[in-house]
Amino acid sequence: MKATFRKYTLNFKRPSGTSRGILTEKDSWFLILEDQGKIGIGECGLLKGLSCDDVQGYEDQLQWVCGELEGGRIQLLPQLGRYPSIAFGLEQALRSLSARHPFELFPSDFTRGEDRIPINGLIWMGDREFMLRQVHEKLEQGFRCIKLKIGALDFESELDILQTIRKEYSADTIELRVDANGAFSAPQALEKLKRLSEMELHSIEQPIRPGQWETMRDLCMHTPLPIALDEELIGIGDVSRKEALLQTIGPQYLILKPSLLGGYAACDEWIRLAEKTGAGWWATSALESNIGLNAIAQWTYLKAGGMPQGLGTGSLFTNNFNSPLSVGGGYLSYDSNMHWNEQILSELCI
Repeated sequence: MKATFRKYTLNFKRPSGTSRGILTEKDSWFLILEDQGKIGIGECGLLKGLSCDDVQGYEDQLQWVCGELEGGRIQLLPQLGRYPSIAFGLEQALRSLSARHPFELFPSDFTRGEDRIPINGLIWMGDREFMLRQVHEKLEQGFRCIKLKIGALDFESELDILQTIRKEYSADTIELRVDANGAFSAPQALEKLKRLSEMELHSIEQPIRPGQWETMRDLCMHTPLPIALDEELIGIGDVSRKEALLQTIGPQYLILKPSLLGGYAACDEWIRLAEKTGAGWWATSALESNIGLNAIAQWTYLKAGGMPQGLGTGSLFTNNFNSPLSVGGGYLSYDSNMHWNEQILSELCI
């Protein structure tokens, strides 16, 4: 087996605001395997400032993985606990190599174009007019579930935006989710949750910074608004720690991002533990290219029910890979009659 990796920088169509700053570009590394005339490819989707494997020596670790694979050793996941994005890239690449088609990782009605995945429309942070304009664009595109990033504006302005939406669209018409990315201070969080609940929201992601288990437990016990853990799950790899986190906090939902949590096997473990504690979940991409998004979407289709997923990020970049994935009417679909851009992929494999 030949194993190589290639860095690729994705460029945003427009600067995208988060609670951690403005994003203009995002790096990914592609793990490429070649064996007996077949190619396997997986995306290692690192997020600067958020991934727990955003550390020096990241490419050295990728080089080590390639050396081990070329030496015939493929059971590497147990040794990649500190590098969840590489673990996920490796899972993808090995599954891709053994698949009938390198991008058909989980054949299903989804990949055959016979079914689709409901998704939420993502509203990026910005001023009031910018955010409301995005909301109306998403509604015109057919979305019936919208997720708003909050925490960049003052709280009263963000409440005003939500109130404006609710005046036009009832909870029966539009499902609203918000993501605070840990922006609320612990002393003020419960009061803010009470005020947000008046907007008939579906849920809020990560209201306070991760690592405050006792405070988050109290919030989940008393919140009038369902809480979903997101950043809280990052860096928790050991199953006993996962179990302790869920038993201590008792969240209503989990947000599963395979690139940040260690891939399919790690997310399957979170799902199993969530089912034991009665927590729901949905999957979300983490600004991967269409290669990583495809890998997440195919797995999600087999695991999830009818809840909208966070898989609508493929259109954010100017230089993404053409793929059969398309978004329309609030759904992610896979057009089995379309083909991947073989020219770009061949460039990755040079």
